Amino acid sequence: MMIKGVLDRFEGNNAVILIEELKEEMVVPREKLPEGSMVNTYFNLEKKDDKFEIVSIDEHATMSDSQKSSDLMAKLRSKSKGSKFRK
Repeated sequence: MMIKGVLDRFEGNNAVILIEELKEEMVVPREKLPEGSMVNTYFNLEKKDDKFEIVSIDEHATMSDSQKSSDLMAKLRSKSKGSKFRK
């Protein structure tokens, strides 16, 4: 069974991956992550023997999420042209 997870944060030498569908998280050593992994990277996970393993980076989901974030930031920047407060 393939499921998605997203790298939420680093805690020391560990990476915390959220599995949103199951409302679970998994903690893996940072060195076990695929090359190029960073916060907000999506992974394809597979369940083996009651544990999840990272199969690969989900490039499409990662790029799509990144695009949504930059679109939102662009909207916020365009709305905040000039302060409403006087100096």
